[in-house]
Amino acid sequence: MDDTAVARHKTALYRYDYSRPIRLALEADLITKATTVFDYGCGRGDDVKRLRRHGIDCNGWDPVHEPEKPLVPAQVVNLGYVVNVIEDEVERADVLGKAWALAERLLIVSALVEGDGETEHLTPFKDGFLTAANTFQKYFQQSELRDWIGEILEASPVPASPGVYYVFRHEEDRQSFLASRYRRAGAVPRERRSDVLFRQHRRLFQALMDFYASRGRLPVPQEYPQARSLKENVGSIQRAFSIVRKVTDASQWDSIAAERKEDLLLYVALVRFDGRPKFSDLPFVMQQDVKAHLSNYKKACEVADQFLLSLGNQDAIDQACRESPIGKLTPNALYVHLSALPQLSVLLRAYEGCARGYIGVVEDANIIKLHRGQPKISYLEYPEFDTDPHPALARSLSVNLQTFKVKRRRYDGSNNPPILHRKEAFVPDGHPGREVWAALTLEEEALGLYEDTSTIGTRIGWESAKAANRSKPPRTS
Repeated sequence: MDDTAVARHKTALYRYDYSRPIRLALEADLITKATTVFDYGCGRGDDVKRLRRHGIDCNGWDPVHEPEKPLVPAQVVNLGYVVNVIEDEVERADVLGKAWALAERLLIVSALVEGDGETEHLTPFKDGFLTAANTFQKYFQQSELRDWIGEILEASPVPASPGVYYVFRHEEDRQSFLASRYRRAGAVPRERRSDVLFRQHRRLFQALMDFYASRGRLPVPQEYPQARSLKENVGSIQRAFSIVRKVTDASQWDSIAAERKEDLLLYVALVRFDGRPKFSDLPFVMQQDVKAHLSNYKKACEVADQFLLSLGNQDAIDQACRESPIGKLTPNALYVHLSALPQLSVLLRAYEGCARGYIGVVEDANIIKLHRGQPKISYLEYPEFDTDPHPALARSLSVNLQTFKVKRRRYDGSNNPPILHRKEAFVPDGHPGREVWAALTLEEEALGLYEDTSTIGTRIGWESAKAANRSKPPRTS
């Protein structure tokens, strides 16, 4: 079969929402109303129209549907599911290079990866397959896509999600994004008692509190627009913060500083896998973070490297899982809800971070399985976790941290999928459903439904246990 049989024009889809790569970039604040966007290979232009409706400057070009539109540079260029439909390897690389040439700050590259579609009924063709509609599809391996992008562009792509990579033009932007993955959200401590000066200049103090909550340190004047006004009305930044500590709970600020130091250490450790940047390549604000929290970059790297050694010790991982105050511990793993991830120990956050650094964000996964007996992380999707007392597993994606093989599995077509119990164990304190789920667990324990845990882990086993319980004669006093 020759190349003329390939019908590329049939690959463009009608979309009723943002495409996955665009949605990810919006959620990561990589695309905002201040960002210019160009969609290279925009198909029918649905993303372009939708971004424009939301006030974002966006243009697009497509060889079939929008061939007359000009190719224009933009801060963010999206190459969305284009390279996987090009059957010619030389042309595929050429398209990647042309899209990169237009990207002023960021190129988003997405492609189908193994597990995104069934290939049993497709016809092998070149390095991919032909569909029944004579369209071409190449299903990349995750590492294959990363290596191909890196080789063609001579840059280091960052995984955003399976099959989606970010390529940053400037190293500062790349490091800022990587660091943001490990920085937990910080809440500003509430005012505890009144102070005249504090109330008079609340806006100035609030800006200082917001900065400290984000970075865990005081700003230097060069990075703080309010520095001059603060000095004129209150005094030095240090004096202003001493007032903040008096009118709020001082211990909370100490906790914030400790958390930000931990987040920074986690970033410095994990970024080594992609090639640790020079200190001069870090954004100015991160340079100040290093100086404030870890004294200097050399010391920071030394501490991070010592920390990395512990990740190769499976006994240390096992110990951290057993000592974790949050999560459901089983003989083989620790299971936690996504919302509990920031509350894990720094060692377990780094353990999971190794997988996320390779695969990116696994969308729709809400339970993370930290394996204890082998270096492996699994991302599990329970669509009805919040609403079903015993939700069923729909999909899983596992990453082996030694071989970096990615394994996917689907359960949504099964009549006997795995289900969850004791949901309160997966989530942190304060989760809106925790108390209700804990009460349900007590009821089910009282009924004896957990007596044989070897059978209740699947839907059929659980239903059988409930049926057997209903057939028991009532208890008599």
